[in-house]
Amino acid sequence: MALEDYPRPSVTVDVIIFTLRGNDLQVLLIKRGHPPFEGMWAIPGGFVGIDESLEEAALRELEEETGVRDVYLEQLYTFGDPDRDPRGRVITVAYFALMPAHAVQPRAGDDAAEARWWSVYDLPPLAFDHADILAYALQRLRYKLEYTAVGFELLPEAFTLSELQAAYEVILGEKLDKRNFRRKILSAGVIEETGAYRTGEGRPAKLYRFRDDAVAEVKARRLFP
Repeated sequence: MALEDYPRPSVTVDVIIFTLRGNDLQVLLIKRGHPPFEGMWAIPGGFVGIDESLEEAALRELEEETGVRDVYLEQLYTFGDPDRDPRGRVITVAYFALMPAHAVQPRAGDDAAEARWWSVYDLPPLAFDHADILAYALQRLRYKLEYTAVGFELLPEAFTLSELQAAYEVILGEKLDKRNFRRKILSAGVIEETGAYRTGEGRPAKLYRFRDDAVAEVKARRLFP
């Protein structure tokens, strides 16, 4: 059979960017400036060029629609329901990334009328099947948090144990026992003291950082069952 004998679906990429802002887990969304779903919020993304790799297209679309660049992307999943796009047969490859809030200043561009952060716990109606894609990405993030030291990508370089626990609680969507959390995170050997303290009201708090080899240390080893 020749290639011409098969219909050719279009291919798009979508990019989910998570960050922690205050005590909230947020995702970067754009308001669509054109049909279909004009005026609705969506995950940044677009069509893959004929000479682009998937990752090149994802990075280009992310920068064009939000101004965000220099991001390490991880491929999430491929979504291919035949009816997911009213324009026709479109398969999308989703990517996701984690970034500290201070590293991202989103701005709308090209096809986007607006770009802003939304709480994952208070989302607007989303275009296409983006609610399903985002739910899958959040599930993956929670899985990675329990098995890897992925939290270092969302936190500043130095942090207190209270700040680290707060980050875990926001992402997991549940409260963790303080004593149990500290025992497990310290015994896991993924963080180390910086030698500095954060001062303010109350007692000075020790500052920690993730070890350079933290991800390798906890790979395939669950920290918080």
